[in-house]
Amino acid sequence: MFMPEVEQNPQPGPYRALIEQMRAQGAEYPQIWHLFAYLPRATDHLARFTQEILRGPAPLSPGIRELIAAYTSKRNQCSF
Repeated sequence: MFMPEVEQNPQPGPYRALIEQMRAQGAEYPQIWHLFAYLPRATDHLARFTQEILRGPAPLSPGIRELIAAYTSKRNQCSF
């Protein structure tokens, strides 16, 4: 990550727990989780927005939306 102060100072909450779990498993995870863990109140709306976009009612199924997001991330050389 490019902001070590953010990465090294997660606040208590679900994203901190997810990061710890993924690290314990040696698994990769989205780096934006560090920002969500660092400022939970400030980023809570972004997490809700993302979930609504990917899983809320829409003409495209959640699976297709996830596939589009994964493809876009790959094209941007970003882990999804």
